[in-house]
Amino acid sequence: MTTKSPLVFSILTECGTSKARVSRMILPHGPVDLPVFMPVGTQGTLKGMLPEQLEELGLQIMLANTYHLGTKPGTEILQKAGGLHKFMNWNGCLLTDSGGFQMVSLLKLAEITEDGVRFQSLNDQKAEVMLTPEHSIEIQNAIGADIIMQLDDVVKTTNPDKERIEESVHRTTRWLDRCLKAHQNPDTQNIFPIVQGTLYEDLREKSAKDHIERDVRGFAIGGLSGGESKDDFWKMVHLSTNILPKNKPRYLMGVGFAEDLVVCCALGVDMFDCVFPTRTARFGCALTRKGQLNLKKEQFKKDFRPIDENCPCNTCKNYTRAYLSGIVTVLPVACHLLTEHNIVFQMNLMKDIRQSITKGKFPDFVRDFMLQVYPTKNYPSWIIDSLSAVNIKLK
Repeated sequence: MTTKSPLVFSILTECGTSKARVSRMILPHGPVDLPVFMPVGTQGTLKGMLPEQLEELGLQIMLANTYHLGTKPGTEILQKAGGLHKFMNWNGCLLTDSGGFQMVSLLKLAEITEDGVRFQSLNDQKAEVMLTPEHSIEIQNAIGADIIMQLDDVVKTTNPDKERIEESVHRTTRWLDRCLKAHQNPDTQNIFPIVQGTLYEDLREKSAKDHIERDVRGFAIGGLSGGESKDDFWKMVHLSTNILPKNKPRYLMGVGFAEDLVVCCALGVDMFDCVFPTRTARFGCALTRKGQLNLKKEQFKKDFRPIDENCPCNTCKNYTRAYLSGIVTVLPVACHLLTEHNIVFQMNLMKDIRQSITKGKFPDFVRDFMLQVYPTKNYPSWIIDSLSAVNIKLK
């Protein structure tokens, strides 16, 4: 008798020019079309949106944060609730990060040892939280996400200390083995290892090759989008996707700007996440193919057009820039309206990428997209170089 795998990955179409591909990933809570952008619902809620609204938009997968959920409400309540899906009323797929990113974002509050990471609690300044690989997996098992991440030793990309980075690469692999051993639900939840090594090619290669030896169903590329130059960023993505196996999904963590998504799809990435689209909505910014609109600006107060005349979202169908300009960052409804638009923007971008690959027109899509963003053709050198590396020449 064969047990059904909790992740079935199929490549449907490959771009004949670049490394871009269209694939499908079947998870316990449903299918996910790749490449995909996953919005972030840190504490089991995507701020400004109800889960049923996200389902109506066709969102297939979103992210939640292990460190925050493990602190509040905690594993006991999550287990009693039957997991995060039931707790937050979400029927789609979930991915949880490991809590490792907080080593960078809360570094002043954290102490890293071979055992794990000791944090000062965000909820109680006097209390401490010890996050070990085993505890990270225990929390993620209680959450019940379809894809869960190993706890990794995260070092900021701008850290020049190669010795510390090499230590983090080896420790991340050791922690991966501890995570795999502690995992209680291998038939319903998938652990993805995280490739580390910051900007050192030899360390990235070592990390990726060590992880490939483990019996896992997908891989994440971590430790980027942390302040490094775009020239360094794209080269590390390119290197990583060259090494990681083609027959498993590749997830680039913490990336969400439109140009980055287009370039990294060309470089062979399948999955992305970032707080950017939802966070920028709360600051009054709407995303368009021509760049961001900061609706707080005076110029929008008498602008009676929608954010984007071609956008199918409810906000663009029913509300003007002038209306939104008067309420952004002030009234809660504005957070909802802009968040919906920005999520639909990201989803449509990924859908257009998938369709262009399927039709064999991805290089044309990339050229047209970049021309919209840079109408004077003053393309940043990193975009020219990264796309040239996968045989796409801009107009």
